[in-house]
Amino acid sequence: MNTMVKLKPQPHWFFLLIFGLFSYSVQSLRFELQSDQTKCISEDIRKNSMTVGNYSIINPNVHQPLPDSHTVSVRVGSLEGNIYHQSEYVQSGQFAFEAVENGDHMACFWVGHQKPQVTLTIDLDWRTGVAAKDWSNVAKKSHIDGMVRQLQILQEVASSIHDETIYLRKQEEEMELQNWTANTRTLWLCLLSLFVCMSVAGLQLWHLKTFFEKKKIL
Repeated sequence: MNTMVKLKPQPHWFFLLIFGLFSYSVQSLRFELQSDQTKCISEDIRKNSMTVGNYSIINPNVHQPLPDSHTVSVRVGSLEGNIYHQSEYVQSGQFAFEAVENGDHMACFWVGHQKPQVTLTIDLDWRTGVAAKDWSNVAKKSHIDGMVRQLQILQEVASSIHDETIYLRKQEEEMELQNWTANTRTLWLCLLSLFVCMSVAGLQLWHLKTFFEKKKIL
């Protein structure tokens, strides 16, 4: 059984209240996964955007370790076939990469065949763009105060908005070009159809005229 989930970016900080949904997102979710089942999470990532993710199996009994049989396999890649992360039979892990192409990227999780059947709860924290940067560590390493830290975040968001605007503009230009091409082809097809219809009508008139002339009706 295969399942794909595509999530929309969730609000993060107060910047989204000002700028709306732009080029960074945070996906934090938990989902259940049964034996012989595959579930894929899809995220639309822009080229050159940084992405980090952490995943782990939730232990329902915190006082005991997870059984060795409770493992999951993970593959993270793009629809074009680029694989950025792959792990098999693990209980937790993380991935980080910089996208080399625009479009949907997928993180797929699956559990191998087990008897008796098991149901695992997976926790996934997937961050893209500005949200992928650990600002708390940046602040500690740079010894800067909270105001400067907020300004740095704001600058990153503004830069991401600028890049996203350029990306959307390019997409709009591509769509306009595709629409113009489709309209042009439709116009030529209509003209060709009209020419064929007129030609067929002309041939029919010529055939009828010839037939009547032979019959000496005209």
